[in-house]
Amino acid sequence: MKNYEPNTVIKVAIADDHALFRTGVKTSLSSRKDIQMVAEAENGMQLLNLLKHVQPDVVLLDITMPIMDGLATLPEIKKLYPGIKVIMLSMHNDHSMISKMMEIGANSYLTKESGSEMIYEAVKAVYDQDFFFNDLTNKALLSGLRTKRTAESSMPMDVQLNDKEVTILRLMCEEKSTKEIADIVDLSPRTVEAIRDKLKTKTGTKSMAGLVMYAVKAGIVVQ
Repeated sequence: MKNYEPNTVIKVAIADDHALFRTGVKTSLSSRKDIQMVAEAENGMQLLNLLKHVQPDVVLLDITMPIMDGLATLPEIKKLYPGIKVIMLSMHNDHSMISKMMEIGANSYLTKESGSEMIYEAVKAVYDQDFFFNDLTNKALLSGLRTKRTAESSMPMDVQLNDKEVTILRLMCEEKSTKEIADIVDLSPRTVEAIRDKLKTKTGTKSMAGLVMYAVKAGIVVQ
């Protein structure tokens, strides 16, 4: 996680096959002093080619695109460029799709009807805190939890976490930044990041969304 400062300029790329939508997002975000649009693509393959030369901090990724859609592109971005935050975009608000996207590494999910202010807030949040939860993502994740409770879950529930790990996990679920957590538990931000990575390994999760789901299932936090 990075700590957002007022003078920080966040580099953003967008992949969407609708030129009008791309232009609208680019125009609204470019008007912000702390956002720099660095790349645009009309499908996932084009985006992956661009990422060989340009490294944005945040990617806005449409799910439905020709040639290579967002569903196929997301895991490739996470594998090749794990530091890039990805916000999924869609016309739909299907809970199972949102839950799946978050579980395989999406840092947030917005409908295309989201206003420019919402997109801007999401970009800042994922840059600084790794994730941006909204009503859509929360409902989808909790819906996914209910589904998984009725089926066999691959998420290990007998994980032994120490007090510090539990405290840090709770603070992460409260959307505290790395720096805020470090100050509260009196550790360095680097140590907090190391504990966060260890939590992912221990719980068998791959993303912040997965950790939140684990914390809810294990009763560490109540939603």
